[in-house]
Amino acid sequence: MSTLNMTVLQQPLVWMDGPANLQFFDDLLGDVRGRDLIILPEMFTTGFAMEAATRSLPESDVIAWLQAKARAAQAMVAGSAAIQVEKGAVNRFFLVEPEGKVHFYDKRHLFRMAGEHQHYLAGERREVIEWRGWRILPQVCYDLRFPVFSRNQNDYDLALYVANWPAPRALHWQTLLQARAIENQAYVAGCNRTGSDGNGHQYSGNSLIISPQGEILAEAEPYQPARLDAALSLESLREYRDKFPAWRDADRFHFC
Repeated sequence: MSTLNMTVLQQPLVWMDGPANLQFFDDLLGDVRGRDLIILPEMFTTGFAMEAATRSLPESDVIAWLQAKARAAQAMVAGSAAIQVEKGAVNRFFLVEPEGKVHFYDKRHLFRMAGEHQHYLAGERREVIEWRGWRILPQVCYDLRFPVFSRNQNDYDLALYVANWPAPRALHWQTLLQARAIENQAYVAGCNRTGSDGNGHQYSGNSLIISPQGEILAEAEPYQPARLDAALSLESLREYRDKFPAWRDADRFHFC
């Protein structure tokens, strides 16, 4: 598929209330049709809470809900949730296909300034998901600050960042999203929440969809719930990378 129709949902979250958040997104997703990919924020069932994995919805419930939403929309539905697994708690980014197939990536870089590294286990590997002809790199919030981990090795077309990124660092959020697009010659989408959480942190959203050249294709109004839509062109991406093949001169490296 040359064109990927994507939607980013910048929304407030109810603190530590899984059923309330699922009901909210149930109502919202009822109006989303004709898309290929729909993105929800980080920890969309709870907000960014250190105790969320043990006090929120079990993984089976989150997956079942995402499968139902993906099936109804005939689109991949994606977002992260705090999940308790056998080895411990993880911040897991789910990407679920309409036919029910589940992909996931566990957040690699844990936000130590909030103690996330003391409550969650870091993901062990980078993931690239293939969907309708597109190669998609899922990333979560603090991952955005670590460009080596998201370096395009000619293996993805679109990077997705879901976040609970606080308002005081909104400039960092926008600047780094644009940098990741430019340096990796890939589309980038950032889905951030709005509202306030149980710790009193404010979130301005500032969600973005960005072209491989760093141009803003869609931008949400700060502090307001918003739906961003964009049509991404794989043909245009390939033409740009062919005409300006900076990726051919990238330094070779591998992850340990």
